[in-house]
Amino acid sequence: MLDTKEIKPFMSQEGQSAGSPDEDCTHDCSSCGADCPSRSGGIKKAEINRNSSVKKVIAVMSGKGGVGKSMVTALSAITANRKGLTTGILDADITGPSIPKMFGLNSKTYGSDLGMLPGVTAGNIKVMSINLLTENETDPVVWRGPVIAGVVEQFWTDVFWGDLDVLFIDMPPGTGDVPLTVFQSLPVDGIIIVTSPQDLVSMIVTKAVNMAKLMNIPILGLVENMSYLLCPDCGKKIEVFGPSMAEKVAVANGIKLLEKLPLDPVLAEKADKGQLEEIDGTQMETILTVLNELGIIAN
Repeated sequence: MLDTKEIKPFMSQEGQSAGSPDEDCTHDCSSCGADCPSRSGGIKKAEINRNSSVKKVIAVMSGKGGVGKSMVTALSAITANRKGLTTGILDADITGPSIPKMFGLNSKTYGSDLGMLPGVTAGNIKVMSINLLTENETDPVVWRGPVIAGVVEQFWTDVFWGDLDVLFIDMPPGTGDVPLTVFQSLPVDGIIIVTSPQDLVSMIVTKAVNMAKLMNIPILGLVENMSYLLCPDCGKKIEVFGPSMAEKVAVANGIKLLEKLPLDPVLAEKADKGQLEEIDGTQMETILTVLNELGIIAN
């Protein structure tokens, strides 16, 4: 197991964490004399671990917490894996990691000549998360943003992912340091935005959409989680959080609606027990269409 004290953010020659530009930067080089990556054509992408090859990278993000972003990430990875694609999850939510718990991963990762070795789920999905490095899963990570962002980048550069068809990145909520680092430093092929059926989500989704556009990252689609509850007796759809806003929000932002996922007690129970891969059904089946459009064909 690696001591988390050994994890250090990648630093530029100027001593700033990679992917964390000056907050005062206007991105207008004509009015600035600073010597920074933007002047030479933009932030340089981080190089993946030399022993690894990842065909496509998909980030799953949300403008706020509590909408089920990690669940959507996990379900997407499970669906892709079941269709024969070699799949991984990079858990970029450093202060609130939940991916290992969902998959029942308890063993700690360790270093090798190839790089840090990710955890591997029962279904053979590779996972890298800060909870695979800390002594206890409940140990808090009390680090400042640039340090956290640096660790996320190291999960790309220092982890032996091997050959993957697709790597899903479970992003922390919001549009702060980590999303900025991921979008600037990693070769993200597109993002999936997760939301819930509430009036305020229109504003939150638009923030995420605008960030993606600002960073020139393609938006692959929108997923509305907790869209409804299916009555176990009559099968009626109960809109617990009010009428769905998914179609309206998708049209307003010019993006595709991928899924409207229900509140499912079975999913919650399986995730809590670390048995999410044991679920039945075809949740997030549309991820296969997304991958197909990106040039990855599932069996």
